[in-house]
Amino acid sequence: MPLPVPKTYKLFVGGKFPRSESGRSYQPAAHPATNVACASRKDLRDAVLAARAGLTAWSGSAAYLRGQIVYRIAEMLESRRAGMVDELRRGGATPVQAQRELDAAIALLVWHAGLCDKLQSLLGSQNSVQGPFFNFSTVEPTGVVGVLAPEAAPLAGLLALALPALVGGNAVIALASERAPFAALALGEVLASSDVPAGAVNLLAGRRQELAAHFAGHRDLDGLLVAGAPVAALTTAAADNCKRVRYCDLPPAAWTDVRRLRQLAWVEPFVETKTIWHPVAP
Repeated sequence: MPLPVPKTYKLFVGGKFPRSESGRSYQPAAHPATNVACASRKDLRDAVLAARAGLTAWSGSAAYLRGQIVYRIAEMLESRRAGMVDELRRGGATPVQAQRELDAAIALLVWHAGLCDKLQSLLGSQNSVQGPFFNFSTVEPTGVVGVLAPEAAPLAGLLALALPALVGGNAVIALASERAPFAALALGEVLASSDVPAGAVNLLAGRRQELAAHFAGHRDLDGLLVAGAPVAALTTAAADNCKRVRYCDLPPAAWTDVRRLRQLAWVEPFVETKTIWHPVAP
């Protein structure tokens, strides 16, 4: 009889799979025998350092290459379909719901992969100016963006918020669903084999009420994309360090509706516009 090997769900930081530095773990509801690493404030700081390092490689890559890497994630997710469906079912989804959510996640990846090398055309411009000059506006990443994923649709919801930041060339630190982190943390195994530069995407799990305040207050996080209604305490903490914050308050069913999740409006807040003047040759 083979020896069972129960899975322990670890964080994904800097391309590696650490347990929490605090040694803590927690058992999501309905899974008292499953241990999930419970990230601490120190784990968030480590993730920010990893994201700063990963930002250089990710933002320095050509937009076409970033699109190819995002598409590779979709390929790898499809190749692990059975395993990812199991992770979603562990989180409480029915077989039909799990298949639907995985289909939505893959569709989001493919759409954002195609967006990568079109972003300059969509958000940049050639401006009409008076005088012998060319004037161009181009977009650049904001930096490191934190994502607080929704409890509903733990895989598709996380990707729906993380991908807009990635498309803009930002590095991402995402906090998975507290109730059902399984599929989101398994996504780290997909990312590790998808040519994503180490640190470009980091995945944490733990108590949202504890970690959300640390996300908002961390002075080296440049932006925060939050699933849910606006929270005054987060907005106030983020304002103290001039962090850009956006809230995405959608009903639970919308987090698997690809038509509602393909949002250029979620990309635009986390890019900066740079205007260049260039003289026209006589």
